[in-house]
Amino acid sequence: MTMNHSAEARPPIRFRGRSFMATVLAPLPPVAEWLADLDALCQRAPAFFNGRPTILDLTGLSLTREDLDELLAELRARRIPVHGIEGAPPGMSGDGLPPSLSGGRPIGEVAMPDAPAPEPEPAARTVPSRSLILDVPVRSGQTILHLDGDVIVLGAVASGAEVIAGGSIHIYGVLRGRAVAGASGDPAARIWCRRFEPELVAIDGLYRAADDLDASFHGQPVEVRLVDDALRLTALDASR
Repeated sequence: MTMNHSAEARPPIRFRGRSFMATVLAPLPPVAEWLADLDALCQRAPAFFNGRPTILDLTGLSLTREDLDELLAELRARRIPVHGIEGAPPGMSGDGLPPSLSGGRPIGEVAMPDAPAPEPEPAARTVPSRSLILDVPVRSGQTILHLDGDVIVLGAVASGAEVIAGGSIHIYGVLRGRAVAGASGDPAARIWCRRFEPELVAIDGLYRAADDLDASFHGQPVEVRLVDDALRLTALDASR
């Protein structure tokens, strides 16, 4: 009798848990005014939702299925794909809707960019950018958002943390989380770090995840900049 040993040689199925940081959108009534506020945010920070998993929290809203379909269409029109829905009314799931989620652990609110200041007179248009200096490490689950200039981190950026800057990002420790520079539309922004182990880096909306980065730079002092619509990594001389 011939026996097929292929099933015995096949490794068992393995299940792994993995956590991802997501942005939760919680609309407030009237939804039309909330969408107008969302438009104002997107105008101030066009790249804010780029590469971010987004969850729609419907807790406290009284929506029909037609209302929900319209809201999802409005978000898609703004290039904000919804990856899951939390707090949906009973029975409102499936049928082409994003999956229903529950049990998420909140990590605090993400700071929104300030409204733009009134435009100065032509003679005073040049306004120096302001740098944000962080004396402490950026912990897992934290999002640092500063669109008015550079962000300088004197410590490390942990895995699961995110730093978003309108200008450049300087990290004097290890980068294990996400670094998003030039988020206000600055292609000349750069990322510098003493030890390069990121989950994701981005400049002016162009993103590269860890799996797409040259492994030879891992753990090294690195500069990231945008050259000809591509992210270029350069090893830095740590002895200088």
